This record gives sequence, C-alpha cells and structure tokens, in this order.
Amino acid sequence: MKNLNFLIVALVLLATASYAQKAEKITAKGGIHYITTSIDYPITGTYLFSGEAEPIVQLNPDGTGIFQLHDLSKTNIDWGMECFENGTPKYQKGFNYAVYSLWYKNREENDAEWTYAHFSIHFQKKKMFISGERSKDYSDPATEIAN
Repeated sequence: MKNLNFLIVALVLLATASYAQKAEKITAKGGIHYITTSIDYPITGTYLFSGEAEPIVQLNPDGTGIFQLHDLSKTNIDWGMECFENGTPKYQKGFNYAVYSLWYKNREENDAEWTYAHFSIHFQKKKMFISGERSKDYSDPATEIAN
C-alpha cells in the first residue's frame, strides 16, 4: 500500500512539473523579476513598424531574437515576458486588450542590462504591439475552431 501511495504522489508531482511554466530569474534596475517565453497567445514572430521592412523586433520561441531601434543596426537579444516565480504571466486585462511587460537585453554584451518594453494584445483587432508602434497580426485558434 505504501508503494501505491508513493507511486501516486510521484505521478502527481511529475504531472505538475511537466505542466508548469518555465520561469527565469533576472535582475534589472528595478529589482528582481521573473520572465517566461510562453503566454497563452502566439507572441513569437516578427513585429514591424507600420508594415515596413525595418525596423523590426523578432521574438523566437527559444527566448532569443532581434531588436532594432530606428536608424540603428539590429541587436541580438534575449527576451521574456514578466511572470510570477511559478511561471504564470503577469498582465493587466482591459475590456478588449491585455498589457504585459516585455524584458530584453543585448545577447552580445556580458554586462548588458535588462530593458523594459510595453507589450499589448488587442483582441478585437487581432494585433499585438511592442512599444505601441511595432505590430503583428495573430489568429486565435479558439475562434478559428468555432467558425
């Protein structure tokens, strides 16, 4: 009976760990934060300024990417969305939008500091914005299945 109880506890712990979000601890000017590359929306991809080719922000699924400021070269970055220590994303939800904190830093500088950028999702427009100016369209799988 003890073996059965142990097996049940082990399976529950394994299932919990496999469904838990990964969170990385970072230190920024404002203190300690936790970041994740996974939220409930398809945030990875290329964000463009007014539909132009450049400047861009590229967010890759592995937490790497590119951030390009106006009239500057592309910078390789590490990135993540702010979350709680357990990996649950932190956000503020409005009537038809949600606001997240995007953190990124230069990958090529060992002492690079983490920088905050405003990230928002606008549900009715099906658009995501970084710093209010670079955007990408997205599709909501739940809506597509219902149609």
